[in-house]
Amino acid sequence: MHAITGGKIILKDGIQSGYALLFDRVIRGIVPESDVPADAHIIDAKGGYVAPGLIDLHIHGYLGKDVCDGSEESIRAISKGLLANGVTGYLPTTMTVDMAVIKKALAVLQSLKEESKQWNGSAILGCHAEGPFISEAKKGAQDPAHILKPDADFVKEYADIIKIITLAPEQDTEDFAAIREIAKKTDVVVSMGHTSADYETAIKSTEAGVRHATHLFNAMTPLAHRAPGVVGAALKSDVTCELIADTFHVSTALYDILWKVKGRKLCLITDCLPAGGLPFGEYTLGGAKIIYNDIVCRLEDGTVAGSVLPLNKGVWNVYTNSSIPLHECVNCASLNPAAAIGMADKKGSLDRGKDADIIICDETFRVRKTIIGGVIQYENNT
Repeated sequence: MHAITGGKIILKDGIQSGYALLFDRVIRGIVPESDVPADAHIIDAKGGYVAPGLIDLHIHGYLGKDVCDGSEESIRAISKGLLANGVTGYLPTTMTVDMAVIKKALAVLQSLKEESKQWNGSAILGCHAEGPFISEAKKGAQDPAHILKPDADFVKEYADIIKIITLAPEQDTEDFAAIREIAKKTDVVVSMGHTSADYETAIKSTEAGVRHATHLFNAMTPLAHRAPGVVGAALKSDVTCELIADTFHVSTALYDILWKVKGRKLCLITDCLPAGGLPFGEYTLGGAKIIYNDIVCRLEDGTVAGSVLPLNKGVWNVYTNSSIPLHECVNCASLNPAAAIGMADKKGSLDRGKDADIIICDETFRVRKTIIGGVIQYENNT
């Protein structure tokens, strides 16, 4: 039995001080510090925050490695690197590249998923397939040469590893045949993203089975007073919504509004590229050259390509740029993502009986310890 003492424990409904978090492989409870068992191994949080491990639903790479490399070595490196950001579970994210490349990447993730529950790194919770079923007009940094029409058979074939599939609903048939088939025959979450759909089409797609919106505001039709677009449909419907909280992709002025509208349907993501964790410079994404400068990556033509955001920094960005309570900012990167992919019974909060995926952070949410399944996987005492 372990006990984390001397910290501010971030629960899903508030923050507690003067208590200890007890755990072994799973969370065993929270007790007054005076009631910690005498034989417990004490971990001193030194006044910092004790929070559930973070879950990133959308990340393409890290430390120079790309999910689409289709390489075990790349996935291991990404997983280990994410420990420093407090990410205890994630969805490695593919993009619109040649289908053979996507399938190779998925096969690697299938082969590593079970092992990742025990290794020194963030656990693979599944995969987010971003494309190739997208709109060319809203492709962003994705390669239009590899865009395809929505294919339910592909998703069903890889339903054991794909947790989220991003597609443009207007690219489906008029009655959303592929979306309906995926929703009916699998547990894969269908997400609308990289889409030119109008409001009416987007709303109808949510009725057909769309349950999620990929990086809200980015690569979709905007909210306007006579044309509410995909953004309007995402805000009005019950779908969960991703937010890249790097302060660039979406104005910080919208953080409060989004949380008031979506509440625990709001999920912070990084959309991090392989340049994440590295210095400014030139890198690649899906074979394309990207230029990393400041807090954003761009293609050579200036197209925004994604972020280099660490997820713990995203939590702090939202907290310091809004009136959202810290525990709800943490929920946006833990409980809410876990719920979005059907894993809130085991992950996402410090409730008794859940997996002991825990992080200890300093006063600005920099990660000091990352614990997965009760085992300390990362420490930074500097």
